[in-house]
Amino acid sequence: MRPHAPGFSLPSRLLHWLMAALILAMLFIGVGMVATVSDRYVLLLSIHRPLGVAILVLAALRLVNRVIHPPPPLPASLPPLQRVAAHLSHVLLYVLMFAIPLIGWGMQSAGGYPIVLYGQAQLPPILPHSAALYAPLRAAHTVLAFLLFATVLAHFAAALYHGLIRRDGVLAAMTSGKPQ
Repeated sequence: MRPHAPGFSLPSRLLHWLMAALILAMLFIGVGMVATVSDRYVLLLSIHRPLGVAILVLAALRLVNRVIHPPPPLPASLPPLQRVAAHLSHVLLYVLMFAIPLIGWGMQSAGGYPIVLYGQAQLPPILPHSAALYAPLRAAHTVLAFLLFATVLAHFAAALYHGLIRRDGVLAAMTSGKPQ
């Protein structure tokens, strides 16, 4: 494990921004899927499933990367309540980045639907086929997706707060790797 650097490492920044783009795309694809009854549903679903798997894999890589490249410390001037909120929001983001894809995979398994990655490649089911399991997993997947959306919005607002109001280098540490 390396000591704290003044900014986020390049792998940390690349994983952060790649996942940010994928998660936002996933949220909008998910909304589009449940809002349509057209033929686009099948197309959106064929994107949604492998994208969820990619997010799950990247979340695991990101967790390993976080151990190898710890994030820089928050500014000493940050009030204790904001420190706690920052820590808890990051924990929640990581929990959701793992939970939502795993619940989606379990939901699809319980519904008897394959998770096709590409062509004939598909994931094995992780739960038995069961309508009794499918329904609550689908509800959980939806509720957690809304929670993720709210958490991403709060994360974005906090980034803007640090970058535009506090100007304490927190946002710069994730964009350029060097706090101001």
